[in-house]
Amino acid sequence: MTAAVDVQRYRETIGHFATGVAVVTAHGTEGPAGMTANALCSLSLDPLLLLVCFERSARTLPMVKQSERFAVNILRHEQHALSGVFASKAPEREKFQGVPWRLHEGAPVLEEALAWLVCELRETHAGGDHTICVGTVVDMHYRPKGQPLVWYQGRYGTLGDEVPAEANFPN
Repeated sequence: MTAAVDVQRYRETIGHFATGVAVVTAHGTEGPAGMTANALCSLSLDPLLLLVCFERSARTLPMVKQSERFAVNILRHEQHALSGVFASKAPEREKFQGVPWRLHEGAPVLEEALAWLVCELRETHAGGDHTICVGTVVDMHYRPKGQPLVWYQGRYGTLGDEVPAEANFPN
């Protein structure tokens, strides 16, 4: 197998792992920047740590390093078009046009997101063609109602039938 075949097969295989969709934002000397991401996860509860993976060429990454702050804005299922805007190569200022946001604890939070977490950059690590950023959560907010935007097999979706978490554990 060639490397290209391996990469494609990997993408198809890992695409079976459903993820949420978020817009990761930062604020630097030139204003706000943001990108769509789904390579993120909760890392620790003590202390509260969040992990986000940035492609090394991502324009948002230098802003995160400069400001030492970032926000993870978890999108609602209705926000798939917004996800596309922040995934584009459009100029950063254009991405934020018409999007209600505010600076909170040094990072842009999207007012209409399902939830957001603001993090202070704690450390970075090389990870292949990505940079792994670990942030300490300094503030967060969520809406009590709403459905998340989900990414599965290269497409946007929503949650189907929900099963209470406790139903998954034996007594």
